[in-house]
Amino acid sequence: MKLSKKLFAEFLGTFWLVFGGAGSAVLAATFPDLGIGFVGVSLAFGLTVLTGVYAFGHISGAHFNPAVTIGLWAGNRFNSKEILPYIIAQLIGGIIAAGLLYLIASGKPGFEAGGFASNGYGAHSPGGYGLLSVFLIEVLLTFFFLIIILGATHRNAPGGFAGIAIGLALTLIHLISIPVSNTSVNPARSTATALFADGSWAISQLWVFWVAPIIGAFIAGIVYNWLGRGDY
Repeated sequence: MKLSKKLFAEFLGTFWLVFGGAGSAVLAATFPDLGIGFVGVSLAFGLTVLTGVYAFGHISGAHFNPAVTIGLWAGNRFNSKEILPYIIAQLIGGIIAAGLLYLIASGKPGFEAGGFASNGYGAHSPGGYGLLSVFLIEVLLTFFFLIIILGATHRNAPGGFAGIAIGLALTLIHLISIPVSNTSVNPARSTATALFADGSWAISQLWVFWVAPIIGAFIAGIVYNWLGRGDY
């Protein structure tokens, strides 16, 4: 598959993830009387990945996330030469999605961006959790997300079910961690929404949602590579 097609697939998939996931939080989570709440947002993020895997997995591998790209590389599943192009495509897709979401949301009278579904710690954590708690949960949940991705896409895994496992894993991750960090496990998603949040706090805290997911993903790649050594 040509790299240009892979990158466009990553652009579209990350766009879909941010628009669908963050869009559910911005537009529907607190809608009067019928808001979908944390459970609905969790499902929305999981469904974007589930559907994106089946739409684009055969083209690009359906990463939609810089941490996933790095974790797959650490697990010897991805070419190092394509890491930077993939991450750039993911960032562009996410940022454009967040920009369009902002434009749509601002069409409502009295709209205020607020946190715009951004990730944060301290006063900007939904539950008021501190930096250490947020850092640890982001490392831990990204680690398990990559373990599930690596396992579900292993050549010995049951065929055709990877998207379901990965999508449900992301749903579970959000159910656990929305109160703590508003759930990142994805630096592209975090960057996209931070750019449109009110004030500068989301940008100043963004480093956590790059460093922690990448650490978790990298460790997962190493661990799973060891677990499956000799089986690839």
